[in-house]
Amino acid sequence: MGLTAEQIKQGVDHIVALEPAFARGLDAAGYPEPRIRPTGYRTLLRTIVGQQVSVASAASVWNKLEAELGEDILPDELLSRDFDTLRACGLSRQKQGYARSLCELVVSDTLDLDNLPADDEAAIAELTRIKGIGRWSAEIYLLFAEGRPDIWPAGDLAVQVAIQKILELAERPTEKQVRALSEPWSPHRGAIAIFAWHCYDNPVL
Repeated sequence: MGLTAEQIKQGVDHIVALEPAFARGLDAAGYPEPRIRPTGYRTLLRTIVGQQVSVASAASVWNKLEAELGEDILPDELLSRDFDTLRACGLSRQKQGYARSLCELVVSDTLDLDNLPADDEAAIAELTRIKGIGRWSAEIYLLFAEGRPDIWPAGDLAVQVAIQKILELAERPTEKQVRALSEPWSPHRGAIAIFAWHCYDNPVL
């Protein structure tokens, strides 16, 4: 499961003590709510289904997949369906390729989502073997599903904008700059990422 409300609070409080600029954001926005997703194959499949489409469109595709494959949408069931069947559920050719890549890795036990490497970079490397799962998607999975405390999606635009607002920087920092800025915040960067998204969505800041 993802970081709990208490873990987020502890992480944010720790960084506020190190970096007083965060206190202004905390006063304005308060503590963020947890962002929790289930661990496992289904969460990654939902990530693939939801790429570059609206929430409503993704939900429609998911409902059609459940109707066709069963509520669990088991990997071997998906692999047994042909192109036209999955297309009728709303999966494009590209997304079918991504979904099959995930399912094949799971069914062959080449990817064990219950035992990803403890090292965050190694876990990201393992997840990005799945076609369609890039670094950002892997980081989001490790943060929201596994609750890894030091995941820091520095390439996320909203995180970059929020850090610019919180630290009152003249320009939006690059991914490299955001990563460098975050080094003193380790090992609480997961909480700060969730806090950054919370601040990004807050009009007061």
